[in-house]
Amino acid sequence: MAAYPFEQNPPRLASRLYKRFLLGALVIVMATSAAVSTAALLEVKSASDIIDEFSTPIAGLDEPNVLDDVDPGGPQTILLLGSDRRFVDIATMSPARSDTIILLRLDPSRGATAVMSLPRDLRVDIPGHGRRKINEAYALGGPKLTVQTVRKLLGVPINHVVNVNFGGFQRAVNRLGCVYADIDRRYFNDNSGPEQYAVIDVEAGYQRLCGKAALEYVRYRHADNDVVRGARQQDFLRQAKAQIGVSKLFSDRRELIRIFFKYADTDIRGTSAILRLLKLTVESAKNPIQEVQIKDLDNEGPFLVATRKAIEDAALDFIVAQASEGPRTNPADDGRARTRAKRSASRKSGGLPAGLTESRRVAEDQAVPLDAELDFPVYFPRLAVNGSTLRERDHRAYDLYDRGRRRYRAYRMVVNAPGTGQNYGIQGTNWKAPPILDSPSEKREIGGRTFELFYDGDRLRLVAWRTDKAVYWVSNTLLQTLTERQMLGLAGGLTRVGGP
Repeated sequence: MAAYPFEQNPPRLASRLYKRFLLGALVIVMATSAAVSTAALLEVKSASDIIDEFSTPIAGLDEPNVLDDVDPGGPQTILLLGSDRRFVDIATMSPARSDTIILLRLDPSRGATAVMSLPRDLRVDIPGHGRRKINEAYALGGPKLTVQTVRKLLGVPINHVVNVNFGGFQRAVNRLGCVYADIDRRYFNDNSGPEQYAVIDVEAGYQRLCGKAALEYVRYRHADNDVVRGARQQDFLRQAKAQIGVSKLFSDRRELIRIFFKYADTDIRGTSAILRLLKLTVESAKNPIQEVQIKDLDNEGPFLVATRKAIEDAALDFIVAQASEGPRTNPADDGRARTRAKRSASRKSGGLPAGLTESRRVAEDQAVPLDAELDFPVYFPRLAVNGSTLRERDHRAYDLYDRGRRRYRAYRMVVNAPGTGQNYGIQGTNWKAPPILDSPSEKREIGGRTFELFYDGDRLRLVAWRTDKAVYWVSNTLLQTLTERQMLGLAGGLTRVGGP
């Protein structure tokens, strides 16, 4: 199939307004975990007082056999919940459903801190209520029934629950100095049409996101699905965790704890429980975050359904959390891809990497206007993934500022790859030290260029290249669907406007 066919109109945004949702809280918890927890180990009583003052106990969780006991020094699983109660629900006194259900596994003995997002439309057995969507458990029986439903589904222990909304997200992100994020495409809705949706206007490209824009970005779900939204949230979480300075967290630890627990209810009470959890968080902070998904979900009417094996596999991956292998949606490309890619990249090949095709003319035509706006060279993708589409409306040249408010120039080209919500990007900027390029996994010489490679486990997330005037990189899709060969092929095919 040829790359870059005529771009179709994007799907209209689905209706759901005024969502309450917890990912902001999760971002703050994980982004601040190491420094805040280290400080709090010395001030556990102070932290306990703050939680007791601002957080309300959750009814029903203290009953026998609801939560699993916590072994001293052992791993813990935390269930994070957020409701989707809207103004219309309040007016009609409709019960809230859980908009987001996330499991967090803290186990320092494993290779990663596991995070599993459960799609809210997943069909499950809700105790006493039959087969329903999993988010209905919250409406039918609150956090208690949700705990029972999730534990029945996955068979994993659940030690604590945090039930939150996004009320403090904007304040916390701003307090932390905002987050530089690599945005895969433009997210826009201004409610100019007859149907009213959540308003958002976040441009494509690497940029600094502060409270309101960050919230709109992580909670967006209308033109993709819950799986893509989960990946977007995890990506923002990863970038936030990598950027937040330890000194900033240490100096603001009390205020950050207040912000979080003002908008969160939890069963975690008392100095001993807090001390155990904080110690575990500090010990787990060295590990990368590993997103675990239930694979091969199918649609059946309003439901998402999964086989028993897929659920059991996800539960096992969650408990044993190790570095993942291969692109998330391409199980055939296993851990051997990295070795194959190294061999193929080290020798000159007369053919193209599998899944890529030549598409120079269209890409260069769209890069020329960007080149005219910038004072450093623009490199465009001479190759493209089969079946992909250049999102011309998302291409842009723009100003980019560091934390000292120094101005740089940048550009972004966006390519829509096959699959819902999958876009990869080509970025360039004369800011030589953007945070996204800190700490590459390795460097590799390919075709006379030195590439910096950034991995999530065995997934090649980003490939960067430096020149005297600028830095450039290719970003994988949110689900990291491009193989290592394809990522290296795209980076190796970057060509200067007007060049040979």
